[in-house]
Amino acid sequence: MKRYLIIGNGVAGARAAVRIRERDSGGEIHIFTEEAYPFYYRVRFPELVAGEVSTKEITIHTKEFYEGKKIALHLEEPILEAFPEKREAITQSGDTYVYDLLLMATGGRAFKPPLKGNEKKGVFTLRTMKDAIEMKAFSEKIHQAILIGGGLVGLETGGALLRRGIKVAVIEHNPRILPRQMDPEGAQILQAKLESMGFSFFLKGESEEILGNESVEGVRLKDGRVVEGKMVIISAGTRPNIGLARKMGLEIKNGILVNDRLETKIECVFAAGDVAEHRGRVYGIWPAAQKQGEIAGANMAGGNETYGGSVISNTLKVVGINLTSAGEIDPEGNYECVVRSDRENCNYCKVTFKEDKIIGCILLGETKGREELLNAIEKEVNIKEIKDSILKEGFNFDQLK
Repeated sequence: MKRYLIIGNGVAGARAAVRIRERDSGGEIHIFTEEAYPFYYRVRFPELVAGEVSTKEITIHTKEFYEGKKIALHLEEPILEAFPEKREAITQSGDTYVYDLLLMATGGRAFKPPLKGNEKKGVFTLRTMKDAIEMKAFSEKIHQAILIGGGLVGLETGGALLRRGIKVAVIEHNPRILPRQMDPEGAQILQAKLESMGFSFFLKGESEEILGNESVEGVRLKDGRVVEGKMVIISAGTRPNIGLARKMGLEIKNGILVNDRLETKIECVFAAGDVAEHRGRVYGIWPAAQKQGEIAGANMAGGNETYGGSVISNTLKVVGINLTSAGEIDPEGNYECVVRSDRENCNYCKVTFKEDKIIGCILLGETKGREELLNAIEKEVNIKEIKDSILKEGFNFDQLK
């Protein structure tokens, strides 16, 4: 009987466990996590902050689910040390577990820049269920919040606060919002719409200090501007959680290096999700982590599946605004592209080409053709014959299949 040990119960770890059980009905599976909650859908945290859903509604696998699959889930029991040469791992409580195969699915941690005052009461990041619950409770007492970082998670969280009547100011050090997902024109259209909803933006804003005595009173920028608010949400991205991997002697650059089978350089140790670096890339997005976890789990249980990478695709939904951004959005204008823009109705569509293939797209407001465009990017569909008609009125997106 094989013994499988999974460190981390995010989407990579949870999906790996399910795939292992599908292929190996008798193996012993243990999942260890420092969290108090079983597998949940992090993407829906803004809804939780808005008070629109409960923790139960965003829980994907309950404790009973794991029991039914005969998977031992160890909540609030992180692995502190692992010794690949002995194939042993030691938990926080001092218990030792022996394994045959190990998956590192430790995910990422919210990055908190070394900003003066970031220890004050009212400063939050949003990465775990505990973060979301505490943020919701604190926000019930305030009327104005500050987001440091105009990225996807920040804006969606800001949208959740707006829905509860809280004014939201966004500090973004770039000259436009969503710099990774939007080109300049699209960002301007989206910003105008968000401002009409109650957001205010401080672009090219570098935060210098979080003001206040024990609790937040505002943020001072390096150019002297002061942004007022009683709560600060730092949305500065995540960093792979590589502390344990480093102690184990795994090969690390930005994340744990893995091959196409999601194996590390140490025999019988796999890695998947936000902690894994595949072909020079740490994805940090849910679909990639899910796929990697499934492939790692299958291979741990004797399969021979390979991971070829994922198309970077992001979606945003703030108070009814739909945005999909995928692949090369070409903000510098280096590639051939077609654009359809309607500022008045907050619609902006852009498709980027390289030779006769679609390599990226932005769909703001308009959702038609989303799946077909993403499929064409992923499968590198040759669109030479229909290139000139894409985005024209009445274009049939089925032609991209």
